Amino acid sequence: MFYALLCYHQEDVVCAWTKEEDDAVMRKLAVVQERLAREGKLGPVARLLPTTAATTLRKDQDPPLVLDGPFAETKEQLLGFYLLDCADLEEALGIARELGAANPGGSYEIRPVGIFHDGGARP
Repeated sequence: MFYALLCYHQEDVVCAWTKEEDDAVMRKLAVVQERLAREGKLGPVARLLPTTAATTLRKDQDPPLVLDGPFAETKEQLLGFYLLDCADLEEALGIARELGAANPGGSYEIRPVGIFHDGGARP
């Protein structure tokens, strides 16, 4: 079963980290990511640019409205995601706990993923 592990944090906090602080968090995360990759459990991992780089297409009118920035104002922003191949939710939660120990603050949302088209990426 595939699970999306969505990484949320307060963007202003993360963007205020020094390069050294950010690099230290990324090194801790890399330890977990490298193990998951060796075990064949890690799919794509993406770190999103800040919400100031976002564009939203609002479809509640015709033609749709294009806006700068994210759709919703929230306390925490989606900063990135993992795609994990896990036996079940308990395994995905274990991985989220392990990544959470390496990354101060924030939260992880775990969602089962239905693959409709893999883009030809898998044989």
